[in-house]
Amino acid sequence: MFSSLRQRLMLSHLVVILLAMGLVSLISLSFLENYFLRSTEDSLLAQARFIVQTLIPNAILEGPQVVTQAPLSNAIQQQAGNLNLQTGPLTPTVLNNMDLSALANTSLHLGTQLDTRVRLINLQGRVLADSAQTDVNADLQNDPFVVRALQGQFSTRLDLTGDTPTASVARPVLLDGQIIGVAYLSQSARDVLTVLNDLRTRLLLSTLIALAMSVFVGWWLSSRITRPVQQLTTAAEAVAEGRFDQEVQVHSRDEIGRLGQTFNDMTSRLEAARQMQVDFVADVSHELRTPLTSIKGTIETLRDGAVNDLDVRDRFLEMAEHETNRLIRLVNDLLILSRADSAALNLSRKPINVGQLVQAVADRLTEQAQAHDLTLKVPIDPNVPLVSADVDRIEQVLRNLLDNALKYSRPGGSITLRVSTSPERLVLVQVIDQGIGIPAAELPRVGERFYRADKSRARGGHGLGLAIAQSLIHAHGGELWLESEEGIGTTASFTLPAT
Repeated sequence: MFSSLRQRLMLSHLVVILLAMGLVSLISLSFLENYFLRSTEDSLLAQARFIVQTLIPNAILEGPQVVTQAPLSNAIQQQAGNLNLQTGPLTPTVLNNMDLSALANTSLHLGTQLDTRVRLINLQGRVLADSAQTDVNADLQNDPFVVRALQGQFSTRLDLTGDTPTASVARPVLLDGQIIGVAYLSQSARDVLTVLNDLRTRLLLSTLIALAMSVFVGWWLSSRITRPVQQLTTAAEAVAEGRFDQEVQVHSRDEIGRLGQTFNDMTSRLEAARQMQVDFVADVSHELRTPLTSIKGTIETLRDGAVNDLDVRDRFLEMAEHETNRLIRLVNDLLILSRADSAALNLSRKPINVGQLVQAVADRLTEQAQAHDLTLKVPIDPNVPLVSADVDRIEQVLRNLLDNALKYSRPGGSITLRVSTSPERLVLVQVIDQGIGIPAAELPRVGERFYRADKSRARGGHGLGLAIAQSLIHAHGGELWLESEEGIGTTASFTLPAT
């Protein structure tokens, strides 16, 4: 159930909408219900105060006071809001003998447009006056609501049971600090409940409409979200099967769009890596086949009788030894590259002076340079700091770079080996030749394994020298790069972090 992303998005969307609508409805109804009931209670309190002060000007009511602007007078027709009240004349004798019993004989007439029922109760719990004229002289001394009021406690009650929901207040009447009776007012709460029920109906209808619209919007949104994910899933399955030519359409710049772009970049790199692997295997096979074929031909020639001719035998054995050494170098180079790729290249680091190392390598290659009619120049900054490096590996890098410079330099030229310190406190080593240079179109590819910019002048190399040099420098935490101009020469530079 809900196993797909689209279903879960739809469900979460609807749950959020439903919870939000439910919370809004609950808060709104609770606020309105409290507001209406509070308004009804305040109305009853104001009416009770008005009635009592109209009948007994000096009396006060126990409980919260509600301010009213209606004038309070005695023995006249009074109106406060929608309340109309008429009483007969109250003499000082009546007031002095109050206990509210005298009110039973007055011409009390109560009427209200708000359908408020007013009952005046004496200390014995007997109803002296009732605006509904139904409970006059009724005994309410056992009514807990009246009992609390006679004990001086202000009481409110909301009765929502039965056919007629009512809101009631009972306020003790005090004269000269003594309780002389109770003002008991009640009012129908049917209008309030009707309004609240209507609001509940409207909110429920609004919630249903919102849910119906949310289903449509959620379906559309989830489709927009899950369609790219489904395309990515299909493409990823194809990549898992080895088909790296997959590309998904990117229609946005959000997280899904960036994911799609990242996937396309990944597949492009995987395709390039696979092609590089195919090319690498083909190049290795080609490089291995050439010396192996030569060795095999030499052995066959010796077997056919050439071994009896000492001069021919020595020449063929020398040729076989040369091809064998070439195979050994190739295998060693491939082993270095493999270890560098897997971060398993063991470096025997120690503090070294790169200037001295460059000078030593140049001294050992001076005769070889002279054989090519080339001059080696070695300007070295004496203040170059030490570096932590593997002497043999750095020497191998220098030999590879110098070997390329010797191969591609013109006779009569010079090769400069410069050692200095860069502004970033890196030791900078440069091998500068005045050779044939590298075409600008091929410069980015120089350094790829088995790649030769000038295959006609490779002179037996297998195209791994610069790749090995780059791997060794990277393993030391440095960088290696080439700058070249065709017909002018090439500068190979690398940096090493100073200690």
